Amino acid sequence: MAVVELSTPATEEQIRALKVGDTVEITGLLYTGRDAVHHRLHNGEKPPVDLNGMIIYHCGPVMVEENGGYVCKAAGPTTSIREEPYQWEVMRDHGIRGVIGKGGMGPKTLAACQEYGCCYFHAIGGAAQVCADRIEKVLGVDWMDLGSPEAIWHLQVVKFPVIVTMDSHGGSLHKEVQESSADVLNSFM
Repeated sequence: MAVVELSTPATEEQIRALKVGDTVEITGLLYTGRDAVHHRLHNGEKPPVDLNGMIIYHCGPVMVEENGGYVCKAAGPTTSIREEPYQWEVMRDHGIRGVIGKGGMGPKTLAACQEYGCCYFHAIGGAAQVCADRIEKVLGVDWMDLGSPEAIWHLQVVKFPVIVTMDSHGGSLHKEVQESSADVLNSFM
């Protein structure tokens, strides 16, 4: 299976070329953003970074201060569905091109992926050290008042491995699994 190399910031054309099932390696800058970040953005607070063309990583990394900077020790994905009420607006309002997390997202996010040219990328849960190994450098942090796991971390990554599970064409592996599971369940009734 071919691996698609993707650099950030990504263009709408690059994202619209991706399909559910594509294996992607991301190189460039990722920004973390969890519940508190999405809530602030949803409430109209201006982000401290330019999110246009960027990818938000649903992650609360484990950071250690060393030599006047930060080193990432673990960076596994967190469950994304909590961001479902806000994610579509963040895509619309800030021009993001992708979201990385685990567990998938719902119909609002899928519709936004189609309308705004975004993808949902699934990172492997339980592989926090593997993900951290792909972080070359921590370039900065914003909104530390939210606490370290909820802050916006600026991560320079190299060949960060993800799989497209929601694309800009309406494809959703999560929806397929849910429908298939419902069919199996109904066959027992």
